[in-house]
This record gives sequence, C-alpha cells and structure tokens, in this order.
Amino acid sequence: MYKQYCKRLLDVVIVFIVLLMIWPFLLIITVWLHFANKGAGAFFLQERPGKGGKIFKVIKFKTMTDERDADGNLLPDAQRLTKVGRFVRSTSIDELPQLWNVFKGDMSLIGPRPLLVQYLPLYSPEQARRHEVRPGITGWAQCHGRNAISWEKKFELDVWYVDHLSFSTDCKVILTTIKKVLGRTDISSATSATMEPFNGNN
Repeated sequence: MYKQYCKRLLDVVIVFIVLLMIWPFLLIITVWLHFANKGAGAFFLQERPGKGGKIFKVIKFKTMTDERDADGNLLPDAQRLTKVGRFVRSTSIDELPQLWNVFKGDMSLIGPRPLLVQYLPLYSPEQARRHEVRPGITGWAQCHGRNAISWEKKFELDVWYVDHLSFSTDCKVILTTIKKVLGRTDISSATSATMEPFNGNN
C-alpha cells in the first residue's frame, strides 16, 4: 500500500509545501551561483536512468565552472569546484532543484541516487535491481557512507532499500539525512573531490 500509492502522494504533498516555503532561498542561491560559476550558469542538467531504466533529465545546482585547458578539455573537478560550489555541495543545497524532478514524478524524495546513463551496461543483474523503484534525492546508501564508501557497498545498500522499502525505512532515511547534512559528513570519497567513476569493477 505504502510503496504503490502513499509514497508518491507524500512526495507530491511534501514537495509542494517545501517549494512554497523555500523559493526565495532558491532564487538567492541561483543568482549567487550564476556569478560564482563565471558564466557557466546556475543549473546542471543531465540525463539519468530512473525507474525501470527510463531516462529523464535530473536538475541540480551547478557547483563548478566550465574552465578548460589549452587543448579544450575540462579541467579536473577539484580545480573547477568553486568556493561557493564547495559550500553548496557540502550542505547538499545542490540537490534542492531535484524537488522539481520529484514533483514531476521522475524521482522520489527517498530512493537510490540516479547515476550516469553510461553505467547501465556495467551493472550486474543484482545491482540493476536498484532501478526497480524511483531514484531519490537521498537514500539508504547516502545514510551509510554516501561518497565515502565503495561502489560495490553503495549498490548493496541500494538493493537492500528496494527489498525493505517501507514508511518506517523512509523515516529512518530522512532523520539520518538531516543528521548527515548538518554534520556535512561523507561528502567526498577518500581520493576525489566528488566520487570516482564506476567502471564495473569497483
């Protein structure tokens, strides 16, 4: 009952209320990032696989510039991540525009994080089960390590969530996420400013 009907209803109601409350804040962040990103824009749009592997465009606040080297290649993430972007990322503010994706039905507030389309053929059959539910702004894996854990462990936690999706599990995710955000923990991996790419062997 909760998985099929109530979860989606709660998503819509909660997102509608939150957007009404925070839209002035979102406007301020948008303007701030517009200038900090040196003309690269305040939003980042990218195709991601959703429930059943269906492709949609996820929207996030852009935390990096588009600066390139002499050959026209983008500089490493660590060099393009601005001070403002680092703050926005560390506080998870960059995830807030995805509330629109939740309202549209592409995502849920809670579920496995939507990853890159290019990863789809790299998943094992078990790992691919993460697409049995809508992806989320936060999820079980984010509550248990986020970018500080291996891909293998992250996918294991995603599938655990799929098998244990319930109202009580979602409540645990929300409470833990609030704690993580306030503590600004597990934002990066041990060796990267964000997270190393998944190559199927991580």
